[in-house]
Amino acid sequence: MKTYKRNILVAPLNWGLGHATRCIPIIRELEKNNYIPIIASDGNALALLKKEFPHLLHLELPSYNIEYAKKAENFKWKLIKNSPKTIAAILSEKKIVKKWCKEFGLSGIISDNRLGVYNKKVPSVIITHQLTVLSGKTTWISSKLHQFFIKNFKECWVPDFDKNINFSGKLGHLTDSDLNIHYIGTLSRLEKQELPIKYDLMVLLSGPEPQRTLLEEKLITELKNYEGKVIFIKGIVENEQKTEQIDNITLCNFMTSSELEIAINESKKILCRSGYTTIMDLIQLQKKAFFIPTPGQPEQEYLAKRMKKSGTLPYCKQDDFKIEKIQEIELYTGFPKTLEFIDWKKLFVLFKSE
Repeated sequence: MKTYKRNILVAPLNWGLGHATRCIPIIRELEKNNYIPIIASDGNALALLKKEFPHLLHLELPSYNIEYAKKAENFKWKLIKNSPKTIAAILSEKKIVKKWCKEFGLSGIISDNRLGVYNKKVPSVIITHQLTVLSGKTTWISSKLHQFFIKNFKECWVPDFDKNINFSGKLGHLTDSDLNIHYIGTLSRLEKQELPIKYDLMVLLSGPEPQRTLLEEKLITELKNYEGKVIFIKGIVENEQKTEQIDNITLCNFMTSSELEIAINESKKILCRSGYTTIMDLIQLQKKAFFIPTPGQPEQEYLAKRMKKSGTLPYCKQDDFKIEKIQEIELYTGFPKTLEFIDWKKLFVLFKSE
């Protein structure tokens, strides 16, 4: 009779909260299929997943030391400056994972953009929507480097469709590749609910500092001229949930997945970054939004421009935003409905070993 080992390491990158939040449905599905997820990350990503899954084992990985510049034009220089620390973290996590494979008897590894979280003796998956990594004139180099790391994994799961209608565009689709790519469909921790509209606008912040704070300060100033009811999620993961009321604005430092699911379903419009995980959530909940890409982050800028060009959602640069601009939402179609579901059992076959 065959017996299966059940421990699966799930390790999202700590860069904003998107990588961690899109691992939530994966962890849930692993548990439904009788696997035992072990969570590994650092910083806010790890803190968030501890709150979502307090019953699971949580392990700490070294930080990639990703920092944002205050000025968009300094973004690439900041990443280059921090690259020695990032490479050191990747090499370090590779050694740590090798030790964990023996210590916990891992039967599988799922890494969300953590490039050193794999082992040749254990079925290892990387989740990414960035097969092409945009970096201006150095896009060719950054993309080839990322694809080099992806080759270390047995499979690459892209949260998108391999069709004409897709959401990542050139980020998640290559004209020629020898990578073992599986397009798994839309990936979101949230579900659509038919609830009465409670808020005219939800502000949903996320992403690394200092840009998160800069946008928060700008939006609070702008919202003084807005008459509708607002729920404002700051995207700061702290030990305790804090809420405060400022005129027509309800401010909250963070929400759990179940709380956020209700709040978004109760909101008419969303004002947020154009991160890919946020796009997945908006597709799932069929919500219209206005995007403000993180300054200097080419991926978010590309996605926002692509959505506007297709007539799906509007956007503008952070410095140009005025609250009146959210009225443009009504001029756009919003996301099309997707009726396809992720075949988790088929994906998890990779982890079945004697």
